[in-house]
Amino acid sequence: MGELFGLNAEYVMLVCFACILVLFITIIIMSFRLSSLRKRYTRMINGSSAENMEQVLLDMQTALNEQKAESQEASTQISNIHQAMKKMTSSIKIRRYNAFNEGGSDLSFSLAMLNEEQDGVIVTGIHSREQMYVYAKPITKGQSSYTLSPEEKETLTQTLKQS
Repeated sequence: MGELFGLNAEYVMLVCFACILVLFITIIIMSFRLSSLRKRYTRMINGSSAENMEQVLLDMQTALNEQKAESQEASTQISNIHQAMKKMTSSIKIRRYNAFNEGGSDLSFSLAMLNEEQDGVIVTGIHSREQMYVYAKPITKGQSSYTLSPEEKETLTQTLKQS
């Protein structure tokens, strides 16, 4: 055979054939990889077209916006509940005592009921042998506009410490 550029033509054809074979094998490998990638892509979009994929993204954005609105509404409701709970009675303390030194047992009592804002009432029951008296005194910001007995003051102090 002849020579090409000073090289033996058989060697040149052998090298070209080897290059063609390597390229052919590379094409086959790439074809398998592309097929695998195409299958994964088809599974991802679930056989839908590009327009449907756009609709899926729009639906996801709408759902996300709805969740944000619901989250904001829940936060508002929690805040309202927290404010309402501050006005509910949360601290209660009772103290029993003997109002008179004439004997008997601890049948008299002072009951303090306050909320977180230190508003509420003190209910006092004075028990004697003949009768019983019950008094209610309002409490605002931890203070009463009425004079408190020592027992009521002590009950109020314990209740304020409790909150």
